[in-house]
Order: sequence, then C-alpha cells, then structure tokens
Amino acid sequence: MIQPHTFDFLKELVENNNREWFQTNKERYEAARENVIEFTGELLKQMHKIDPGVDENLDPKKCVMRIYRDIRFSKNKTPYKNHFGISIPSKGLKAGGAEYFLHISSGNTFIAGGYWMPEANHLKAIRQEIDYNANDLKKIIDGKEFVKLFGDFRKQDQLKNVPKEYSADNEIIDLLKLKSFVAFHQLKDERLFLKDSVTFAAAVCAKIYPLNVFLNNAIA
Repeated sequence: MIQPHTFDFLKELVENNNREWFQTNKERYEAARENVIEFTGELLKQMHKIDPGVDENLDPKKCVMRIYRDIRFSKNKTPYKNHFGISIPSKGLKAGGAEYFLHISSGNTFIAGGYWMPEANHLKAIRQEIDYNANDLKKIIDGKEFVKLFGDFRKQDQLKNVPKEYSADNEIIDLLKLKSFVAFHQLKDERLFLKDSVTFAAAVCAKIYPLNVFLNNAIA
C-alpha cells in the first residue's frame, strides 16, 4: 500500500518546489520513492497474471518515473514533479504501445491505461483497426462495468476535422477522430492507504486489459 507519509511529502512539495527544500527533505523523498517502488513490485506480480505481456520480473524502479522535471523548454521552471508516476508497459519496457499507468498525487490520484497520443504510424494503424473492427472496440468501451469505472470513452481529445482517410458521415467518426485511446479512473488518495490497494489497482487495470489487447493488436 502507499503510505500516508508519501502523500504528505508530495503535498508539501507542491508548496515548496525548490532545490533547497528538496535537498533538506531528501530522506523523505527517498522514503516515499521506496514506498512507490515496493508498491510497483507487488503490482507487477499481479499484473502479469492479468496481462501475460507484463513482465513480472521487470525491475520496478524502471517503471517509476523520474521526479525531476526537464525545464529546458518549459515556461514552468519548478524543478520537480508534484507526483509519482508508475508506467507499466504491456509489451515490454521499450516496445511502445498500450500501457497501464498510476498517477500518485495529493488530491489528484488516478489509474489509467490505453495509449496516450500515439505516434503517427500507430495512430493510423489504430484508426484502421477501429474502422475494420469497430464492434470489437465498442463491446469493450460500452460495457456497463467499463463505463461505470471510466465514463464515456469517446469524451477525450478529438480532432476538430475529420481524418483525411475517412468521411464525416462514417457512423463511428467519433471514435476515428480520437487523438488518444485512454481509460481513466479517478480515486481518493486514501484508497491507496488500504492493505488491498495493490489488488484494487490490479482489478481496475484488469478492466483496461481488453482495450490494451485491441490497441496492441492494431499496431502489431
């Protein structure tokens, strides 16, 4: 489970996002990071049972994203992220494609999965797969449990214009105009304090698994 001290650190980091405070609180950061790494290791074991494409022997440290921000080309010059991100790929660490993601942040914790902003060739392949097999995708995203957990899949960033390969009167144009293909579930921070938090996170990801299969098959 994620310990309350991890959220306490992140909450204070928001208010003190500078190198001096961070260095003074480096031990607290290391403790929080180790907590997230331990959580990730347990989650990987459960995720492999759900999605065989997840490597249960993957070093959990490689799934926990860096807290240090790249500020070279950003107007926001705060040096640290105010969250921990856990990225679990469903086809190996550097394969590219669909993944599972856990965002741990004070007041903004969520579990997500799918494929965010695919590169151009992957986006084209996914749209083609949707065009050919729309019913397969609709069975996933319109299922009662999926909608209950993640809401309306179609209500995420879409192109303003119709993709040039398709016509505006296509009956699934709302799916073909999507820029990303992500399932998103917000939860209260306190949910991760419970002893079954790893099992809970894995259960949410299990509902994302069919979506990831569809997306990965499209770009295979």
